[in-house]
Amino acid sequence: DEPTTGLHFEDVKILMDAIKKLVDLGNSFIIIEHNMDVIKLADHIIDVGPEGGKHGGQIIAEGIPEEVIKSKKSLTAKFLKKEM
Repeated sequence: DEPTTGLHFEDVKILMDAIKKLVDLGNSFIIIEHNMDVIKLADHIIDVGPEGGKHGGQIIAEGIPEEVIKSKKSLTAKFLKKEM
């Protein structure tokens, strides 16, 4: 759950490199994150919303980052588009 919270941007890169190595070995990772530098590296995104709490819980967009940025309903898509 938000593994990058409190990390320096260089530490985020180290963390993501370590996760990529583990994925390359056949492992799976599920990461709950708001950091676009992490989200844009995902193999598959599931954007849950449209808001938090009782106003959320629905899948708003899902797929590879290039598919998610096409969503008109996703707030994540709006910010992810700027990062890609």
